[in-house]
Amino acid sequence: MQEKPTTPPNNHLAMAIISTLLCCQPLGIVSIVYASQVNSKFIAGDYIGAERASKNAKTWWIVSLAVAAIGYLFIFAIYGIGFFLAFVPDDI
Repeated sequence: MQEKPTTPPNNHLAMAIISTLLCCQPLGIVSIVYASQVNSKFIAGDYIGAERASKNAKTWWIVSLAVAAIGYLFIFAIYGIGFFLAFVPDDI
């Protein structure tokens, strides 16, 4: 028979909140929902469900961070091209 774990898995709630506030809100909210399920599932005895919710929370805050990074890179590229083109002479 499998032993019951004594500590719940990491709920990643802090990173879920940070990714919601600083990155992509819709994906961060999904991460917060999964993070909030970890402890309640663990207390209810659903250890596999708690582990799955923890992995989902981690996945969604990483996806939120990646989407924000790609978005910021795109914005910086657009502004960089515009800045560069502002100083290029028209006769070239």
